[in-house]
Amino acid sequence: MNLEDIIQETKTYYCLECGKCTSVCPVARYDPSFSPRAIIEDALLGFEDVLVFNQKLFSCLTCYTCQQRCPCDVDFPIFIRQARAIAQDNGQHGIYAHSGQLQSLARLMTSPDIKQRRLEWLSKEYRISDDSDVLFWVGCAPYFEPVFEDIEFRALDITEASLRILNFFGIEPKLLPDEKCCGHDVLWTGDVETFKSLAEHNTKLIKEAGVKKIIFSCPEGYRTFKLDYPNHGFSVDCELQHISEFLAEKIEKGEAKFNWIDKKVTYQDPCRLGRHLGVYDAPRKVLGSIPGVEFLEMEHSGWDSICCGTSAFTNCDSYSNMIRTERLSEAASTGAQMLITSCPKCQIHFRCAMVDKGEEKRVMPKIEVMDLVNLVANALGGDK
Repeated sequence: MNLEDIIQETKTYYCLECGKCTSVCPVARYDPSFSPRAIIEDALLGFEDVLVFNQKLFSCLTCYTCQQRCPCDVDFPIFIRQARAIAQDNGQHGIYAHSGQLQSLARLMTSPDIKQRRLEWLSKEYRISDDSDVLFWVGCAPYFEPVFEDIEFRALDITEASLRILNFFGIEPKLLPDEKCCGHDVLWTGDVETFKSLAEHNTKLIKEAGVKKIIFSCPEGYRTFKLDYPNHGFSVDCELQHISEFLAEKIEKGEAKFNWIDKKVTYQDPCRLGRHLGVYDAPRKVLGSIPGVEFLEMEHSGWDSICCGTSAFTNCDSYSNMIRTERLSEAASTGAQMLITSCPKCQIHFRCAMVDKGEEKRVMPKIEVMDLVNLVANALGGDK
């Protein structure tokens, strides 16, 4: 795609320069040099070099806050994603967090010679079956382990809690020992070829597995399979569901009986699950069904939620930390003891902010952060 194609596809030419996108952008709130309106203006004026070689192109959170406010329905997040692909073709990319380890892992996985050991964590405590028609997508959780030890985050806690939940409801899911990164991050940072390679591998693997349903605990994987694979010519031809939706169904059918959990909680809507896919009610239905849990909504919630501050582990800076601190303060101001997330990256970013307080050594709000499935696994207790 060239810049003119991107402008046409994303309806950028409808921009009225009203500035609503910039006024609601969480990045622009702290970084005065970032402006969605200005980026679009450069594109419409044909300043492709200015756009492509601007590092701020990779600061956008692609959180869809701007698109929801745009009176002309300009799809700015997709504009950004496509513009990043042009930047990649010109040798440009954002500043990778964590030394670029996670981007390198995604690219390494495209090699057919890579032999993974991604299920070594699996113990006999969890019941799985190669004959199951339900697949649980493990995703990148095993690879997050060594990267985020310093912030005391273990992504496999979310994976294991998800398996406990599925087992509780009599599901022994299939796990794929050679699944690879879904490709979310490389796609959103402009590396379309790597994305297509990963998508092709995963699609082939899933079709060979013969499953009828895939359950995700990661909203980014869910979004990627549901929207981005089909949009790039790949389809897994089966039902896709986030685990919060699975749980909401079980509650609706009266199949979920929870133990008492005496906690005041609030909830962080992940951008991919919320604004990207419109899933707001399911997590709240789950939280509202656990006896003893007092659910306290934040001022900005649902479609109006504030992003956790970084997209695709790229251009994570002091402004990102300010966004996280603001969100943590808002969560704590509700009186909640616990901030519930349903995206591993949200938890990573909040924990990171709590550890890295910046040069000014900010006083951080005191609130525990936990994934929804861990809370639910605790509430379900023993076997059904």
